[in-house]
Amino acid sequence: MPSPAADLCLQPCPSELSLDAFIEHYGDIYEHSPWVAQAAWETGLTSTHDHPDALADAMGLQLQQASSEKQIRVIQAHPDLAGKAAMAGRLTQDSTSEQAGAGLDQCTPEEFARFEQLNADYKERFGFPFVIAVKGLDRFAILEAFAKRLENDAMTERKTAIEQIIRIARLRLRARAAEQQQ
Repeated sequence: MPSPAADLCLQPCPSELSLDAFIEHYGDIYEHSPWVAQAAWETGLTSTHDHPDALADAMGLQLQQASSEKQIRVIQAHPDLAGKAAMAGRLTQDSTSEQAGAGLDQCTPEEFARFEQLNADYKERFGFPFVIAVKGLDRFAILEAFAKRLENDAMTERKTAIEQIIRIARLRLRARAAEQQQ
């Protein structure tokens, strides 16, 4: 069965862009980490990569193959969920939209306090923020996943965070392609 993005193409077409233009258009897919886009472009993009899932695969592979230090820097570039940056309006446009879509901007004071405590506990345990692709989840499911993932060992959690970041990138690319089709 084809993916929901099978008929969607990105505009401008990634395969037709210079490195600078590609980074300008797609360098923000990975939170504050344009090197991921650059590494994907440098491997050589074809017209296949004009589709969001194929570009997501190419970019995700670069993150998966990166050193653990680079991976951790990408994880650390992500904001806390329902954290102080969100409350102060200092998130990227994508992060703001994603967190609002999950209802994190509508937490009760008690829920904000719970997120704040979990964020602190998680960072203390793993040294980076909790990352989850929030699309399709509500704040209750996110809080449940947060508490469960605190039980993981560091290697498992780094791997899980990278998988979630790759999922976020895929969803961002699909959303851009869908917006462009309208």
